[in-house]
Amino acid sequence: MNSIEKRAIAGIGGIFALRMIGLFMIVPVFSVYGNDYAHATPFLIGLAVGIYGLGQAIFQIPMSMAADKFPRKPMIFFGLLLFAIGGIVAATATDIYGVIIGRALAGSGAVSGVMMALLADVTREQQRTKAMAAMGLTIATSIMLSFAIGPMMVSSLGISGLFWLTAVFALLAMLLLLFVPTPMRVLRHNLDNQSIGDQLKEVLRIGDLNRLHIGIFALHLTMTAIFVIVPQQLADVLDLTVRQQGMVYLPLLFIGFGIAIPFIIIAEKKQKMRQVFLAALSLLVAAFACLALGSELSYVLLFGLGLYFIGFNLLEATIPSWISKKAPVANKATAMGINSSSQFLGAFFGGALGGMLLSQSAMLSWGLLGGVMAIALLLIFPISQPPYLTSTTLAIPKQTDISAWSQQVMSVNGVDEVVVMPKDGVAYLKLDKQKLTDNSRQLLSQLTETKLDI
Repeated sequence: MNSIEKRAIAGIGGIFALRMIGLFMIVPVFSVYGNDYAHATPFLIGLAVGIYGLGQAIFQIPMSMAADKFPRKPMIFFGLLLFAIGGIVAATATDIYGVIIGRALAGSGAVSGVMMALLADVTREQQRTKAMAAMGLTIATSIMLSFAIGPMMVSSLGISGLFWLTAVFALLAMLLLLFVPTPMRVLRHNLDNQSIGDQLKEVLRIGDLNRLHIGIFALHLTMTAIFVIVPQQLADVLDLTVRQQGMVYLPLLFIGFGIAIPFIIIAEKKQKMRQVFLAALSLLVAAFACLALGSELSYVLLFGLGLYFIGFNLLEATIPSWISKKAPVANKATAMGINSSSQFLGAFFGGALGGMLLSQSAMLSWGLLGGVMAIALLLIFPISQPPYLTSTTLAIPKQTDISAWSQQVMSVNGVDEVVVMPKDGVAYLKLDKQKLTDNSRQLLSQLTETKLDI
């Protein structure tokens, strides 16, 4: 992995971590502390948790489609700015409606798909798998850590202090964006004349991508609902305070993370992504069965949460990598935007559903969420293995017209994508070896003035 790729992974991973921790540390405590706001009801508390996801779901796709036509980094900066402003509005709110408005505003900064697409731009195909898996693990770990950090910090900072902290994290993420490399993309398919409708049709007609969207929707619906419901259950069954609950989540997080890592490696290295993906979904169904059947037993409750964390980490780590492999080259940000939209739409419905289930029995709540995941498993089951392509790094010949040179490279049969880094004097080529002929290799060697081993 070269220095550019390492910078990109570190920078974008840091931005994701700051956003996710800032967002999700609110989730496990708000069902308790939300009652302190004027006009609060169980439904409005759940809505305040989930409304962020609705904003993300609405704006993720248009912002991602725009990022397939325009520079990605300015759009990411704008999204982080909205996230910061939303945190400030929620921090200064005195009633539940102000919190809902702040969360909705923060959610409108929908740039997760854009960040994933930017990462894909600056990483070679064989390194992209590692990069996307790293992002998935970063997201999963950040979310799980936030569930431990939030309960431990809310007693000293208060719920408004946590919202202020999310705003600070957003500002730090803006500074970190400056660290991320800025690529010049060269695509086989020019999007200048492609309508928004055409972009969407290109992506939505791919059945396996739609199955991945269903998976991330169900995952985040159940995850958000869990952390609206489970604080009250931990208080009832184990007699734990909100702060003590954070110390329950933390060891379960690390156990789940440790168990998930070997299977993530198997999925990527052994090209067993489909098998691991379906196994993770099945594990989530089993987790909800445990939670439903043993909802009043402390050890069964903790075991069920542990199973859920394992499955959650597996899915969060594999889905981004899968999308980067399967998405059309020219519509990569659009595909990732739809996936991110599905993710946050799930969070919205999960928050609202969790609020409604607060007044229901634990068995009914867990059984309903398990049913959602079981349906998702059935719909996703026909998914096929993702394609496995390759990439190479080329040195751009000196005294070369980069625009003309990159177009010549793109015209070579077997080259699907070129990402040029002019300041660094290198280009990344995404290659389909099944289409790459001897003549193609010879032509690439001539264009790069070097002997290529591809």
